Amino acid sequence: MRLVYATRKSALALAQCRAVVAQLKAIHPNVDFVEEQVVTSGDKIQDRPLSEIGGKGLFVKEIEERLLDERADFAVHSIKDVPGIVPPGLALVCVPRREDPRDVLVAPRHGGLEALPSGARVGTSSLRRMVALKAARPDLNVVPLRGNVDTRLRKVDAGEVDAIVLARAGLVRLGLEARATEVLEPDVSIPAVGQGALGLESREEDEATRAYLAPLHDAETGICVAVERGVMIAVEGDCRTPIAAYAVRTESGRLHVRAFIARPDGSSCRKTERTLQWPTSEADAATLGQDIGHHLLAQIS
Repeated sequence: MRLVYATRKSALALAQCRAVVAQLKAIHPNVDFVEEQVVTSGDKIQDRPLSEIGGKGLFVKEIEERLLDERADFAVHSIKDVPGIVPPGLALVCVPRREDPRDVLVAPRHGGLEALPSGARVGTSSLRRMVALKAARPDLNVVPLRGNVDTRLRKVDAGEVDAIVLARAGLVRLGLEARATEVLEPDVSIPAVGQGALGLESREEDEATRAYLAPLHDAETGICVAVERGVMIAVEGDCRTPIAAYAVRTESGRLHVRAFIARPDGSSCRKTERTLQWPTSEADAATLGQDIGHHLLAQIS
């Protein structure tokens, strides 16, 4: 049996994809897994914010084309790069156990967020992070900063900016978690939809491939991601919309959800926080998320 998997060529994409494939090889030692590296539009265009060039779908478009024309059997994505609606014929069929979804600050000369001097330059390409930073520290100068993790770390080390904000999950997967100088808790920076989670995508009707991937699915992560993506779908969120949603299972077995939405310029930020009964299925979870998203949308309209 031979399965071709498609992935972006960045160091982080390769690290997380190969970690998943290593787990699959351990379960299916007789399967030949073949890597297909893809340079996406999002990787090619690095000189402008994602909000100006079409949003995060640019990181998955070319990969999904390979799935649809059967040049690849499955793909490994960062869930936060996947638009709310996937193309007809494709599906997110497996969501492995989630890594730490929180944001972190990397500020080599200052340490924490409160230690940054007034007017400090903080680099991020995320409108969501911009809103969170401005809410916590209105005196900071938040500037656009694109590039892969290594590029952004080099820029903060060189003093082009005083600090950057990254996903802790990405640093952990690259073995760079020690670079974080402060973990930003969700009450400061609510994580992006699906942050820290991976999604394995394949053709909807390819039952054989789905069966090979199924053992890696984590039911709890699948529920939480479905809630978060439901929020995003309801507000039609993309990289031009500052949006965050973070769902977690509480110690008592209930569902705790934090979410916010703002206008593209960061104004009119509306937040909500709810504790609900744990959903019985991912479909129910998605419906709960959409209800929360519609509530937020009504507040900002």
